[in-house]
Amino acid sequence: MSQKLKAGILGGTGMVGQRFIALLENHPWFEVTTIAASPRSAGKRYEEAVGGRWKMDTPMPEAVKGLVVMNVNEVEAVASQVDFVFSAVDMSKEEIKAIEEAYAKTETPVVSNNSAHRWTPDVPMVVPEINPGHMKVIDFQKRRLGTERGFVAVKPNCSIQSYAPVLTAWKEFEPYEVVATTYQAISGAGKTFQDWPEMEGNIIPYIGGEEEKSEKEPLRIWGEIKDGVIVPAQSPAITCQCIRVPVLNGHTAAVFVKFKQKPTKEQLIEKLRNFSGAPQELKLPSAPAHFIQYLEEDNRPQVTEDVNYENGMGISVGRLREDTVYDWKFVGLSHNTVRGAAGGAVLCAELLKAQGYISAK
Repeated sequence: MSQKLKAGILGGTGMVGQRFIALLENHPWFEVTTIAASPRSAGKRYEEAVGGRWKMDTPMPEAVKGLVVMNVNEVEAVASQVDFVFSAVDMSKEEIKAIEEAYAKTETPVVSNNSAHRWTPDVPMVVPEINPGHMKVIDFQKRRLGTERGFVAVKPNCSIQSYAPVLTAWKEFEPYEVVATTYQAISGAGKTFQDWPEMEGNIIPYIGGEEEKSEKEPLRIWGEIKDGVIVPAQSPAITCQCIRVPVLNGHTAAVFVKFKQKPTKEQLIEKLRNFSGAPQELKLPSAPAHFIQYLEEDNRPQVTEDVNYENGMGISVGRLREDTVYDWKFVGLSHNTVRGAAGGAVLCAELLKAQGYISAK
């Protein structure tokens, strides 16, 4: 146990914080030694602070039940206990920016699930299979912050995971215009049906800020580092609608694509099935063995059948067919709180360790 890196979780009592704790149970590289949350939770044992609000479908790990929750605002005290932190704090965007940089300036790497720093030019926003090279911008960020090992890295929005990897697999065919509609689970809002009974049998055609994120964030992931910042790609043009649906876990996307090249269906499926990246090459602990599966059945992917593919870290794709207006259309599915949130951040942390950016203090 002593050889594992000591991980802290900022915002550990919320849904994403709980998902971090569940995913990190028995992790081969990381051990949760510190949990920090709001002042109202500070000083309580973790089990007491969460109370009846444990939202995972697996039991609370025994190892964290007795941990005394620290005050997330006591940055120096929390940072002194850990090698790095995961961030899932529930604050305003400006407060999150400030507190994540404050932790970084204590020489504590921050791997964030939050959106606050996704557009900070020298902060990498990474899907490890797609743009692991963007972690190199950390060297420029550390110069700005005046740190030797402290930095902030983030993962992108949960809604793009079901289609951005697919478009990446098809990059050589030059997709240039994309229409996507995402059907997003209620856990993306940090809710269960107990918390949000009005969502049962209901659809809400609006999720604040989600459409802009879904249209713009893939372009940053496909961008490149120039003069110490990440410059977003210019194409493809993406337009998106985001709809909240009565599903607990799993974001589904219905996507239409135009290509400059004219791939066949067989070529497109072959690219999906063979797509892999740094996590698979490095055999990172949380990496799916096969990142994207293609399902031939007309009625797949389905949330009930496919959301936990590769322990929730894989992407499921189906219904690939020619379109009468666009070239091709498909349906994608990803687990929004595993691959799309905490699991994606854990994979980023594993990549950062493998690349030498996270180590013992």
